[in-house]
Amino acid sequence: MGTADVEAVWRIESARIVAALTRFTGDFGLAEDAAQEAVAEALVSWRRSSPANPAGWLMATARRRAIDAIRRRSALRERYALLAADAAVDPVAGSLVDEDIDTDRIDDDVLALMFVSCHPVLSPEARVALTLRVVGGLSSEEIARAFLVPVPTVQARITRAKKTIAAARVPFELPPAAERRERLGGVLSVLYVIFTEGSTATSGDRLLRPDVAYEAIRLARTLAALAPDEPEAHGLLALCELTAARFPARTGPDGAPVLLEDQDRQRWDLSAIRRGLAALARASTRGLGPYGLQAAIAATHAAAPSVEATDWDRIVGLYEALGRVAPSPVVDLNRAVAVAMASGPARALAIVDELIAANRLPGSHLVPTVRGELLARLGRRPEARAELELAARLCANQRERSVLLRKAATLG
Repeated sequence: MGTADVEAVWRIESARIVAALTRFTGDFGLAEDAAQEAVAEALVSWRRSSPANPAGWLMATARRRAIDAIRRRSALRERYALLAADAAVDPVAGSLVDEDIDTDRIDDDVLALMFVSCHPVLSPEARVALTLRVVGGLSSEEIARAFLVPVPTVQARITRAKKTIAAARVPFELPPAAERRERLGGVLSVLYVIFTEGSTATSGDRLLRPDVAYEAIRLARTLAALAPDEPEAHGLLALCELTAARFPARTGPDGAPVLLEDQDRQRWDLSAIRRGLAALARASTRGLGPYGLQAAIAATHAAAPSVEATDWDRIVGLYEALGRVAPSPVVDLNRAVAVAMASGPARALAIVDELIAANRLPGSHLVPTVRGELLARLGRRPEARAELELAARLCANQRERSVLLRKAATLG
């Protein structure tokens, strides 16, 4: 097996291995380190001889590395004795591998791993890095590339996160039922942040980072499978699937953004739309939450043959509902865009000006972008050009900035 094969196995099995080791060692950091050492050993030894059971090999090797580490920790001698006794049963495939077959137990472990990685004691940046590392199985280099930060920054975030979890004595367990839904919101928000960065990169020279977005979708699928009775888990999955369905048409051959009204809808991914609609149906069983409502908006776009034929009144209504359950200036700004399409730009401009008067979204390029578009539709070209040029100065994504400057230039 080559490097790609090892990485593929690791990507699939990493969360299960780290979760199982964490449960048995009670030490999240140790489990993650031991699993990483097992991968490093696999990269060398699998070139010479491929194991019959790669996942079991990784699990058993990681466990041995954990035992080695525990041996070096005098304070953990009792735990070592427990693990060593387990290892004596079968030094290759051992009881941990056997428990791998216990789907219910492993599922709980992986779900607990998600909750630990997204624990509120961690900073938002640390939650993202740790989730991608221990649940997604991405390397520090991959995470650094995805978020355009130096590798040492990612490594430091992960190291600090593990120390914080240890210092706070965060238990490796599912939160009590009374807390689970609230804590689930934290997990969903981390996956949402990862997806939105892949869907519309905040900086750099690419609008899309599909690899980041698809990793978020993979994690969202896992979460929805592990928490089938949580509507918002399905709502987030639906939102991601329906948004990603437009990826093939969102950029041109040179990577330049293609606006919604100019997209070739024949290129939208119908399979992703079907998956998104199925997830949305599961999210709708007890009324839609914030992610479900956003997914419903995306579904309305997906059902329309063109921008002109889109049911904008329905989208306005969905944004109004979203504003009631999850108020935010971004929701208001998006509502303004929908209002402009449904009722004309004058009413929408009033919404945007209210946001500006209240100093909401200060420093964001989104407000002058929308205001410039509305002013252009109202024929106020000099003001529109000034707004779009301001938006370009505030925008950190090179592709989006180019589009804004081209629009401004057409206004004379």
